[in-house]
Amino acid sequence: MKTFSSIIITILLVLNFSKSQTTDTLKVGDLAPNFSLKSINGELEFLHNWTVKKNRQLRKPAKQPNKHVVVVTFFGTWCPPCVKQLNPLEKVYQKFKDDDVKFFIIDNTKHFREDPPNDWDGFINAPITSELFKEMNINITVLEDKNISIAKKYEITVVPKIFVIDKNQLIRKMIIGYDDSKLITELSTNIDKLLKN
Repeated sequence: MKTFSSIIITILLVLNFSKSQTTDTLKVGDLAPNFSLKSINGELEFLHNWTVKKNRQLRKPAKQPNKHVVVVTFFGTWCPPCVKQLNPLEKVYQKFKDDDVKFFIIDNTKHFREDPPNDWDGFINAPITSELFKEMNINITVLEDKNISIAKKYEITVVPKIFVIDKNQLIRKMIIGYDDSKLITELSTNIDKLLKN
């Protein structure tokens, strides 16, 4: 029954996001779309604080001079696979938190709670992200995409979806959905490789 619910949720999300999008064109090797979003703690975060095109300068080099690998995950608390991947993501975050790697979870929960695409009560009754993260002891920075504008820029048609972005703002890996057996290894291997470049 849980698997069936996850499939239904995925289909609903695909239908909602695809109303305003064409066929996916964002692919590995493309420049990652820039974003500026507030964290759930109220701090404004920019992709260009951490990674920019080759031969460009970071947004505030005096404050933060080193380019980073950036891992971005699109997420909603109403999505069971999104919640299941939090603990493995946290393990990868803990492994690399002292390296030049920045993790962000871009959260669409509030948008779907306030403007659900249908009458499914899972959107409206979705857990509050900050409470869920506290309960699960997740320390990754959460950015609120309240109007799903960044999800649209990244052509999100299904969640969870992870982007691994290199130090020159290029997308080097996309992971769609959640596979418990390989997420930690797959992410760690990709991050290790990008840190060496």
